[in-house]
Amino acid sequence: MSYQPGYDPTRPQPPISAVPASPYPPPYYHPLLPQVLVQAPPSSSTATASMVLGILGVLGGWCLFGIPCVLAVILGHVGLHETRNGTKSGRGMAVTGLILGYVFVGPMIALTVLVFFGGVIGAATPTPTSTP
Repeated sequence: MSYQPGYDPTRPQPPISAVPASPYPPPYYHPLLPQVLVQAPPSSSTATASMVLGILGVLGGWCLFGIPCVLAVILGHVGLHETRNGTKSGRGMAVTGLILGYVFVGPMIALTVLVFFGGVIGAATPTPTSTP
């Protein structure tokens, strides 16, 4: 190390900054605004049940005699009534249950009637027997 004028090896040196000085100004941060938490209204359980029964009626209503479809329609109307004024959410689920119920309730009832009457008529009709 060479000798420099004004250098005193016994005098402590100023601390070295870990962050080099930037030629740009420091970034501006916006002040934090207060957060407002809004609680969502509770979901209508009848609207949820209507949608579930509508899906169940689509998937397996033919073997359940259309009962889930009828229940989906009934609960869908109740769910629409509950969600009308906005105190409960789930209006879309109620509409979905209504649509699925109405679309599949007719064919399910027709199938049930045909199976029932087919069985009754088949049981009531005498079968011809041959005499030897």
